[in-house]
Amino acid sequence: MQFKFYRQHDAMDCGPTCLKMVARHYGRTLDLEYLRSICYLNSEGVSILSVSEAAEQIGLKTLMLKSTYQYLVDNVPLPCILHWNQSHFVLLLDIQEGGIMGRLRGQAERITIADPGHGVVTIDKATFMRGWASAAGQKGVLLAVEPSRHFYVTEVPTEHTQGFAFLRNYVQPYYRYLIQLLLGMTLGSLISLAFPFLTQSLVDFGINRQNESFVVLILLAQLLLLLGQLTVGIVRNWILLHMNTRISISIISDFLLKLMRLPVRFFDSKSIGDITQRITDHHRIEVFLTGNSINSVFSLVNLVVFSVVLGLYSLPILGVFAAGSLLMMTWALLFMRRRRHLDYLRFQGQRDTQDSLFEIIHGMQEIKLNHSESYRRWEWEKVQVKLFRLNNRTLALDQAQDLGSFFFNQAKNIIITYLAARQVIQHELTLGMMLSISYIIGQMNSPLEQLIHFVKTTQDAKLSLDRLREIHGRPDEEGPAVSDEQSAEAALLADQKTCRHGDIVLENVSFRFEGPSSPLVLNDVSLVIPEGKVTAIVGTSGSGKTTLLKLLLKFYAPNSGHIAIGKTDFTTLSPRWWRRQVGTVLQEGYIFSDTIARNIAMNSDEIDAAKVHYAVEVANIAEFVQGLPLRFTTKIGRSGNGLSGGQKQRLLIARAVYKDPRYLFFDEATSALDANNESVIMRNLNEFFHGRTVVVVAHRLSTVRHADQIVVLDQGRVAEIGSHEELVHRRGRYFDLVRNQLELGN
Repeated sequence: MQFKFYRQHDAMDCGPTCLKMVARHYGRTLDLEYLRSICYLNSEGVSILSVSEAAEQIGLKTLMLKSTYQYLVDNVPLPCILHWNQSHFVLLLDIQEGGIMGRLRGQAERITIADPGHGVVTIDKATFMRGWASAAGQKGVLLAVEPSRHFYVTEVPTEHTQGFAFLRNYVQPYYRYLIQLLLGMTLGSLISLAFPFLTQSLVDFGINRQNESFVVLILLAQLLLLLGQLTVGIVRNWILLHMNTRISISIISDFLLKLMRLPVRFFDSKSIGDITQRITDHHRIEVFLTGNSINSVFSLVNLVVFSVVLGLYSLPILGVFAAGSLLMMTWALLFMRRRRHLDYLRFQGQRDTQDSLFEIIHGMQEIKLNHSESYRRWEWEKVQVKLFRLNNRTLALDQAQDLGSFFFNQAKNIIITYLAARQVIQHELTLGMMLSISYIIGQMNSPLEQLIHFVKTTQDAKLSLDRLREIHGRPDEEGPAVSDEQSAEAALLADQKTCRHGDIVLENVSFRFEGPSSPLVLNDVSLVIPEGKVTAIVGTSGSGKTTLLKLLLKFYAPNSGHIAIGKTDFTTLSPRWWRRQVGTVLQEGYIFSDTIARNIAMNSDEIDAAKVHYAVEVANIAEFVQGLPLRFTTKIGRSGNGLSGGQKQRLLIARAVYKDPRYLFFDEATSALDANNESVIMRNLNEFFHGRTVVVVAHRLSTVRHADQIVVLDQGRVAEIGSHEELVHRRGRYFDLVRNQLELGN
């Protein structure tokens, strides 16, 4: 079976992509998204242990080794997965040893690897060892894989490719405009078809017979036809502009809508550059859909029509044109694979540029504090140097492609001119016919160049489409997407009816971020969060407090165990509906570039002024707001007035209060406040908490002293549960935490 290479879509996809190539090598085409999920891909990529466990899950036998090069050659079956440059995974396909005679002839080992980030390459042993083996001991890490008898019977999701059919829905609403365009193009072709015959008549009948009135008539006819062509072109451009704009908005809008439907865990494995570069990719799809595709159809029609006319004039000339055109197309296609590789590298470079700029802009304060301006600028310049070299390679490739096409095109034109002139000399053609042939060749060269350009843009669009479809193919957080807003509301109401009020019950809940062998962040947690009471969760950093809160927000699902709200299984609740019931303040809460009122009310179409005023009173930020010239309409966020850490936290508290929720989840909600502000806000919140189910995560234990129940987490386990007085009396974990923070008395 011929080896099938797959290129990774994103920077952290190398492990799952290698696994996909291995599975394809042994006869199964598996879904990349499924492989990502079982590899537990995150923003740091995957470990070789996670790849091994994923391979076992799909029915492959695996063995992780740290071996020497000779042991690899003698004992490891190929292909195998290699840990490359301490931060990447590649697939080793073949090792061809030169032997004694080969070394005498200067023929060293040739090693073939499939790098998901670059392609299939053949390198020498020295280069291979630099990438694979560590300096100490000259040993490298690898994962040997072979199919077991379960590989071919294990039911796993397979890949379903749609190709360009994915874009049909975007074009379908504009069929009426497409028909108008095709009619206009047909009319334009008919007008163009008249020009060679008019040119022939002008020379053979007007000039040769010295009929001035006939010459004037032909020129007038050409002028009218040119005006007709101009009118058709103007109408076509307006229609294309209308379609371009509408389709572009639809594609990007659907992409953003899909992003908002994805679970939070998806964003843990993607960088800002990965996502924003995909939005940039939409332009190439838009150009392909509306510009090049239509123009290429028009060009193909023109090419066929003018080929027929050229054949009527001279079959030998038509044969030369066909042969030259075939050479041009073949030359252009030779560069397609190399263009695909450079396009992927360009995507990576542009993504790295965006990530680097994002870090510089958002981390400017830390950069200045730590005097790292030069270092960060140099890091950005390194990315630009790589991008510059890549652009040089792209330019060189384009120039080689264009020069070859230009040579074949000009050689073809010269030969055709010679043949036409020779036939005129031999009285096989008239001078008017020769001029008509020159006009026809000019009209046929343009469609031919457009078709070659169409091949390039089709490849670019296909690459962009693969990256786009990779996002659209991911499962929604809510399951199957709801078709419209009314259906969504009906689904939410159904969830509300099934969800009874009651305690939040966690039974033997465990959670880890990566594969089965990674450490548990939460380990067999069982507790009851009483309805209408305040539960505080405390513990040292890294004990799992924030992770537990995110499980309760349905950002993540437990790996094992069960969560229920009253008698309702937590997994049956819509995440969208559940979060409507919860007011939340997280450590990484975000302030948008909008007015204060909009930042508090968030998604409300109509802002309730009374609720906004009440929310800012509870959050003790009313004095700050009233001191602003525009008060609640003051613009804040990145494009407005800056906020201190304490003001930001109080605004986030006001946002949670404005929702008037049944449940409140606070994660270090007062950590940036001074003691006076915290005292006032906690007093206000204690009144607001009445009758609501509240979960408060805090390090500052004065915040949770008056909670009805305090849960102490230690290394992901529940260490103690009780009230403040009970836990202090036990003198256990909680006592150790509060000893230096509160005056305990006797």
